[in-house]
Amino acid sequence: MNEPTAYGRLAGHETAAVQVHTPTPLTPAHTAPLMPVQPGTIPTVASVVLPDGRVITGYAVEPAKPEPVVAKSAVSRRAVNIALGGIGFGAVCGGLVLLTTFIAALAALIHQLIILAAVIFGGWVAVQVFSASGHSGGTTVNIRKAVIKRNKFYG
Repeated sequence: MNEPTAYGRLAGHETAAVQVHTPTPLTPAHTAPLMPVQPGTIPTVASVVLPDGRVITGYAVEPAKPEPVVAKSAVSRRAVNIALGGIGFGAVCGGLVLLTTFIAALAALIHQLIILAAVIFGGWVAVQVFSASGHSGGTTVNIRKAVIKRNKFYG
């Protein structure tokens, strides 16, 4: 049973007939027409001599340049915006404090001007009332020593 066959295989392990498949050719893809290339854009041909004497000729390939990495700042933009908002708020609050201080000072000035006007006007009235000069006409009352006894006036 385990005797070799004419092909060197053990008996009982015969293979099926081999089928050969031939590939179907693909239709060539239509390529875009070639555009004329400016002479300055054709890459230069470079030749390299290997140590064993062989010469390899080909186009020089520029190494791939990585995209520039955007430097991340140490502080996030959100934190910067919050800090700037705080500074602006502080500036506005300082201005509001100055505004309220100005309004309080203006109110004190108006209050003092009113008091000054009352003092000046009151002084003018007092001068007019108590001045002896310029007494023109009117009733003169001479007050004598009067005696009041038991709610009765003796004058």
